[in-house]
This record gives sequence, C-alpha cells and structure tokens, in this order.
Amino acid sequence: MLRKSMLIVPFMLCGNLADAGETTRDASRGELLYSTHCEACHNLDVHWRDKRVVTDWKSLRLEVRRWQDVAGAGWGNEDIEEVARYLNALHYRFPAPH
Repeated sequence: MLRKSMLIVPFMLCGNLADAGETTRDASRGELLYSTHCEACHNLDVHWRDKRVVTDWKSLRLEVRRWQDVAGAGWGNEDIEEVARYLNALHYRFPAPH
C-alpha cells in the first residue's frame, strides 16, 4: 500500500503543476521590453500624474520612442509599437489606432 502511494504522489504533483501552467499567461513582447528596460524607473505615478504628457496614441508612441532613445535601448518601430500597446492596455485605454 505504501509503495502504491509513493508511485501515485509524483503523478499527482506533475498533474497539479501542469494545471498551474495552464492558468498563467505569456507576457507580451511589449510587457517584457517595458519590464526589462523601463519599469525600474517608471512606476504608476508616471502614468497617472495630473500633468502627464501622454494624451492620445500619437503622444504615447512619441514618448515610448523618446524614452527608449534616452535609455539607449535601440528599439525598432515594432518594439516601440508593442510597448505602446502594452502601456495603452495597462494604463491609458485610448481608442485603437487606425
């Protein structure tokens, strides 16, 4: 009986780990870039302050481009767009660009 229990436990653990993986989501490229290059200095106050610079999609993209230049990240247009989309979904909720 003890031997059967010892064989069943590893399978139960593996099953539980597999289920846990299904509930997590993959981070978007924009989220990964932001968390790697920006998040250390930018907190929620940057995105929600009263006199924020970002007021629409155009200004959001411009600020992402500007700050990646300041950081020397070397992002291309696609990376800038991904980070802008991530920030828009997380903080700003501007209508999607055309």
